[in-house]
Amino acid sequence: MNQIFERATAPTPKFFRVLRTVGLTLAAVGATIATAPIALPAAVVTAAGYIALAGAVASAVSQVTVINTNLLSTEKAQQQETNEK
Repeated sequence: MNQIFERATAPTPKFFRVLRTVGLTLAAVGATIATAPIALPAAVVTAAGYIALAGAVASAVSQVTVINTNLLSTEKAQQQETNEK
């Protein structure tokens, strides 16, 4: 459980920060349409629910995506070894 909290607070790559923002926007738009005080066709309300769900999932996955510094340092070392040969 601690690992999840550590990942959620760790630095997130730029692409996933943008994806998180897009996901939050989709979730907000979907929730707004789904709970609109006016009568909307069932297909529109259903689609809004799916859009809200997709946005929430994208945001959650993006938030826990972190930069793996161990992997980056290993790849960099391998690349340097290859360049030295």
